Amino acid sequence: MKEYTAEHIQVLEGIEAVRKRPGMYIGSTGIDGLHHLVWEVVANAVDESLAGYCKNIEVVIESKNRISISDDGRGIPVDIHPKTKKSALETVLTVLHAGGKFDQKVYKSAGGLHGVGISVVNALSRYLKAISKRDGFVWVQEYKQGKPLSEVKKLKPTQESGTTIIFEPDPVIFKEIDFDQSRILDYLRHQAYLTPGLRINFLDKRDNFIYSFYFDKGLQTFMKHLTVGKKTILENDIYFSFKQEESEGEVIFNYLPTPETREYFFTNNIINPEGGTHMIGFRSALVKTFNKVGQDLGLIKENNGLSINSEDVKGGLVVILSLKIKEPQFEGQTKAKLGNPEVRLFVENMVSEYLKEYLHKNPSDAKLILNRVLLNVEARRAAKAARESVFKKKVQVNLNLSGKLADCSSRDPSKRELFVVEGDSAGGSAKQGRNRIFQAVLPLRGKILNVEKASLDKILKSEEIKSLIIALGTNFGKDFNLENLRYHKIIIATDADTDGNHIRTLLLTLFYRYFKPLIENGFIYIAQPPLYKIQFSKEVRYAYSDDQKDKIIKEIISKKQAKENLIDVQRYKGLGEMNPEELWETTLDPEKRVLKQVTIQDAEEADRLFSILMGQEVEPRRVFIETYASQVKNLDI
Repeated sequence: MKEYTAEHIQVLEGIEAVRKRPGMYIGSTGIDGLHHLVWEVVANAVDESLAGYCKNIEVVIESKNRISISDDGRGIPVDIHPKTKKSALETVLTVLHAGGKFDQKVYKSAGGLHGVGISVVNALSRYLKAISKRDGFVWVQEYKQGKPLSEVKKLKPTQESGTTIIFEPDPVIFKEIDFDQSRILDYLRHQAYLTPGLRINFLDKRDNFIYSFYFDKGLQTFMKHLTVGKKTILENDIYFSFKQEESEGEVIFNYLPTPETREYFFTNNIINPEGGTHMIGFRSALVKTFNKVGQDLGLIKENNGLSINSEDVKGGLVVILSLKIKEPQFEGQTKAKLGNPEVRLFVENMVSEYLKEYLHKNPSDAKLILNRVLLNVEARRAAKAARESVFKKKVQVNLNLSGKLADCSSRDPSKRELFVVEGDSAGGSAKQGRNRIFQAVLPLRGKILNVEKASLDKILKSEEIKSLIIALGTNFGKDFNLENLRYHKIIIATDADTDGNHIRTLLLTLFYRYFKPLIENGFIYIAQPPLYKIQFSKEVRYAYSDDQKDKIIKEIISKKQAKENLIDVQRYKGLGEMNPEELWETTLDPEKRVLKQVTIQDAEEADRLFSILMGQEVEPRRVFIETYASQVKNLDI
């Protein structure tokens, strides 16, 4: 065992600022920041595994506001720290930038570069208990808002080793404390994929849900998860690992026939959703290698002006790249983007070298990939022409949308709402019933194009999609600009039947694939119109479910001593059945309506369902329908 004692814990500064400005350390005090506390503690346990000392991690949601994370690593040192003159355990838990991550004799590579993780978790918890098993005993210390409640206590003897952190986030800092089971499972799944041989057990005591992750082949299994139900260009994924001095990495990728892109870039097991220098290096390697091999194979002629750029290599790309380096430099404590400049050249050279050799040894695979990428080149050119056609019309928005968009008079995007409704009938009622100051209505005629199966140029030729793009004002694809969004509430209002559900799914697919920032920033909503209008005498009430309808009828019978046959119940099948006053009262009025905000808490699951339900592969869709058909309670045909 490598030596790991108090002298390896380096102290840089205190934690006084953490409670005052928590967003600087965890990104936000919302749901993302709350879960970042969990990631920080789990990352420490994973770092012990990467260092070769931990085989098992257990994450337990004890209650609505308490969670515990345990590992069987070496345990946090408890001897006296030479600088603080306190236990190393207390030092790690109470001093910002105090940790073993700064001493490379202890950790060759680690996710917690900043070393603020566990001390920030402590500072932002109303209660935290740290248990360290090492040196033959169990050691415990408890804290409140980052301050120790007692000295480190030496408890019973033990032959085990490891660390357990139990904490309750502080409600003074976090207004909403609710651990998201699916979000935590996603994070743990990633960690297990990236650390083959590590077992991660999860238990949620709130509903007694148990799950366990263990993968012998990490990235290969991860790729199978990402491409389930999808058809890939290559039968076998391209996988390889590379190493140079103390930096190492592994990458796996393939292409899909569809235009979607799935990119996962990790540094020391931490996902970098905004990419960084490793992403730039990888894309540069693809561009350089594809152009060279394309010329060698005669697929790209030097004199025809055809060349592949970084945009072309993205369409259809599914890639996972995991990098392990000594001193990662991240932008921000949430580590969204890698900044090490030397990494770009390292990744570019390593990937180029391997890929060039692989493609020359496997010319059939090379042709399949290059032909797929060259389709992206053609699509880029066609899309450019189509975009120019679309946005020439943007100057004449009112003319182009004449008879379609009924705009509002307000010029403040934060107050403007766009209702995307199904059909002219609902469109007519919505246009009459709306508040014309801040509510706009765009009726769609029929079902829009299924973008899951269509090329970009075909998408941009769809009149309904063009109308929507022009109405939003954001442009499209690489020209997308969120700042130009004309409405901060885009509300999908479709009928509560099979066709309405299909149209809503098609719209969500479009937004997910090509306007994802609208979902990520909370601008997309789904209207929840009532299913029933219930009238007794002059009293009118609306029900949004069968259970609510039954409850309202029982209330009327009880309070009014009414007979059930005197209660009029009308079942709405479509918004077009409502008159303008009913539509305003139930669906348009901000004071009374029910809206569901669309979020992407689980992008992988959303993508998986979109691919199964809307994609080209028939078999996965058939299996899905057969599996879940029995759960459908009401089906309008």
